[in-house]
Amino acid sequence: MMDQGNNSVITEFILLGLTDDPKIQLPLFVVFLLIYVTTVIWNVGMIVLICTEPQLHNPMYFFLGNLSFADLCYSSAIAPKMLADLLVETKFNACAIQLYILSVFVDVDCLLLALMAYDRYMAICNPLHYSVLMSKRVCGRLMAMAYFIGIVDAMIHTCCTFQLPFCRSNIINHFFCDEPPLLLLSCSDTYKNELMLFIFDGCILAISLGMVLVSYIYILGTIVRMRSAEGRHKAFSTCASHLTAVGIFHGTMLFVYFRPSSSYSLDQDKWASVFYTVVIPMLNPLIYSLRNKDVKDALTKALANLRLLKGSLKASQAVF
Repeated sequence: MMDQGNNSVITEFILLGLTDDPKIQLPLFVVFLLIYVTTVIWNVGMIVLICTEPQLHNPMYFFLGNLSFADLCYSSAIAPKMLADLLVETKFNACAIQLYILSVFVDVDCLLLALMAYDRYMAICNPLHYSVLMSKRVCGRLMAMAYFIGIVDAMIHTCCTFQLPFCRSNIINHFFCDEPPLLLLSCSDTYKNELMLFIFDGCILAISLGMVLVSYIYILGTIVRMRSAEGRHKAFSTCASHLTAVGIFHGTMLFVYFRPSSSYSLDQDKWASVFYTVVIPMLNPLIYSLRNKDVKDALTKALANLRLLKGSLKASQAVF
């Protein structure tokens, strides 16, 4: 801390974490360590698989690879610190960095789900023009736009939040540096910050949900009119995976950030936040791989190639 007039201005924070009960801290550490390791393995595996398998070099998997990257980044900004706090409580002087990284990639995740819905709309409703409308150039520009929005939005929130004087306490009743619990520590008026949070993040969430809903209204109409039962099954399977991911992510975000203030509880909020910061990044690649035939076929092919490579290496070692 440093003095500013008669007040102490906070420069370091202490995160209370998920619980202060020593009886469950170690079990929680083991559970969330397994979740985080699974998250890293599945998301890195998904990225490598999409990059190396030619059959997955299309817009749908381009966006899915970026979704895995965003999930990996914002999960990694949260989970290691959360795990460390379950073992020992320490001061945290990288609160602004954590908030910024989280804000960037949560926004990107949100917009990616909308872009993936738009991609499915183009593929199912405009199949003859799909390759032109969703070319590599178009996909690259859409992805760049998502990152631009995420970077600008995160910069605004982070700068405005950390320009506030924090003089009430340096203890955050949360397991990561999120904007709502930080605003509670400020000794100045935070109305403008709360308004910006509601407007900016509300717009991003509304745009994402709006694109998803409109896209799937058209998609479902097209699927129902399909004559081929196999085509309907494949389209439904792909769309069900995406809608599952959308429902889990957006449902949790709406509960955490947009429920009535009268029902707001930090303890309740941080346990809900576990879901979208730690659990969802693990679930997304599982949802898409378990329900997606192309991913399962590519994974089977990659594993077969790996076995062949290992067999060739053993044979060459036997010769020498």
